[in-house]
Amino acid sequence: MTAHRRIVVAIDGPSGAGKSTVARAVARRLGFLFLDTGAMYRAVALAFLRRSVGIDEESSRRLLAGLRLRFSEDGERMFLRLDQGPEDDVTAAIRTPEVTAVVSQVSALASVREKLTTEQRAIAAGRSVVAEGRDTTTVVFPDADRKFFLTAMLEERARRRKAERPELAGVPIEEIAAEMKVRDERDRTRAIAPLAEAKDAIVFDTTGLALEEVVERIAAQAGAS
Repeated sequence: MTAHRRIVVAIDGPSGAGKSTVARAVARRLGFLFLDTGAMYRAVALAFLRRSVGIDEESSRRLLAGLRLRFSEDGERMFLRLDQGPEDDVTAAIRTPEVTAVVSQVSALASVREKLTTEQRAIAAGRSVVAEGRDTTTVVFPDADRKFFLTAMLEERARRRKAERPELAGVPIEEIAAEMKVRDERDRTRAIAPLAEAKDAIVFDTTGLALEEVVERIAAQAGAS
């Protein structure tokens, strides 16, 4: 790779594997834009909830026709806004249990995936990015310069999810793990853009590894010529 051309690093994997945390840190290390595609699906899921519409293609097409999804950066993270105005910053709102409960259903809609895939590619056009999210290595950026598929044992993924989400403090690890297992199955078997390992992706099991070690290894491989 040359120092000045656009570089796309795509990081995929199941929930709780560390995709967002690792991708954000790798982007910072390399000086690239961090593109959290999963957050975009959560924002659309939040729009469904706020407008109390059914999660189906007909409702989706109507909702998407008038939906504005905007990013802004502060150098560390990306802020998401629905519609217009600073009061519509939904960066925190998209992480609620209510959104988590429906985001898989929303992301399985063809109209949603088509719109957001187009927007994700547009955001990345002409700039170097580290893109994180399911199907980034297989559908959104199939020609990415570097592809990584992060995974970890289910129990560890559940512990990580509980540690990073204060609202899960009182929820048993077993319950979190069971919900993640259901979501894994749903994501892997959905008809549109299922969770899958790209043939040319580097599979990285993060079980038992410290964040810095994972970031160091991926940043080194992502920035290699």
